[in-house]
Amino acid sequence: MPEFLPGLRLCGIFYEEAVRPLLDAAYPGLPHAAARIGAGSEVLGYDGPRSTDHDWGPRLTLFLDPADTHHGPGIDALLRDRLPKAVRGWPTNFEPPGERVRVMTPTGGPVHHRVDVTTVTAFSAAQLGVPGGPRTAVEWLGTPAQLLLETTAGAVYHDGPGDLTALRERLAWYPDDVWRYLLAAQWTLIAQEEAFVGRAAEAGDPIGRQVLAARLTRALMRLGLLLHRRYPPYSKWLGTAWTGLGLAWPVGPPAGDPDRLADAYEAAGRAQNALPLAGPVDATRRGYHDRPYEVIDAGRFAAALAARITDPALAGLPLIGGIDQYADSTDVLTRPALCQTIMAAAYSALRGADPDGRPGGIA
Repeated sequence: MPEFLPGLRLCGIFYEEAVRPLLDAAYPGLPHAAARIGAGSEVLGYDGPRSTDHDWGPRLTLFLDPADTHHGPGIDALLRDRLPKAVRGWPTNFEPPGERVRVMTPTGGPVHHRVDVTTVTAFSAAQLGVPGGPRTAVEWLGTPAQLLLETTAGAVYHDGPGDLTALRERLAWYPDDVWRYLLAAQWTLIAQEEAFVGRAAEAGDPIGRQVLAARLTRALMRLGLLLHRRYPPYSKWLGTAWTGLGLAWPVGPPAGDPDRLADAYEAAGRAQNALPLAGPVDATRRGYHDRPYEVIDAGRFAAALAARITDPALAGLPLIGGIDQYADSTDVLTRPALCQTIMAAAYSALRGADPDGRPGGIA
């Protein structure tokens, strides 16, 4: 194989040297955008030589105006027949064609390329479950952070119409009240278990303590990303994204050390207090009632955020959070339409609950 190039750079070369000249010759003046966004480690900038073994290589998404989508089949045929067989030594042909997982494979015949032709509306509907991307609070909550990250990361190599750029700018971060609600829900996840590490240690359960510490560390890392306006990625890249923040929070080994967790809680509390999202909260560890476990009493931070929410769609809503704060199945979170359906149903049920959280009509 040739020397490794970061995928986003390779895809930019592919567009400028291979795809755009063919488009300009066959469809002069055709308005379009070209980008490498969506799924793939290279979109997040996390790819390396190992990434080249599948679904990596010279790839693009071409975005046409809706009125020009009839050119799609012609563009596909043009690229199959006229694309160079390789760019900078990397094959432009992917095998087996049409399969979910494809690998760069040299060819002497037509190129089974990975240039997808679509529209901004169709892409956003498939990627996010909502044509044009989320607008309401419930739609934002129903969109996994990984999918928002895939939409706003990556690279745009050309955007004549400007619609793709406008979508990415609008989705760059959550509306403030959605952000407050998600942060409050993340603090709530910590509040639910922060005392359990000390209890497991006291009970002589080192394995349980490590499991709990790992869960709380993950919750803290996602909280840190949210506090610093970064969409948390899925588990494979969570540590990479966290490291990229460059924070000095003491997360990670030695697993189960209550002091390290308490230090991280305090750092998170100080980070929230530095934002204009809620009133200040004392970010000092404390005991857990009359038990000798050091906690931050994370519910206080959640309450401070919730008190500042003015969006009537979110004000007073139980703090279950967004879809990827209460669902952890890949088979759910990679189906954006399903995520939107689940969130809409959950929201409806929560809005219809009695003050104790039980659905109306259930004793």
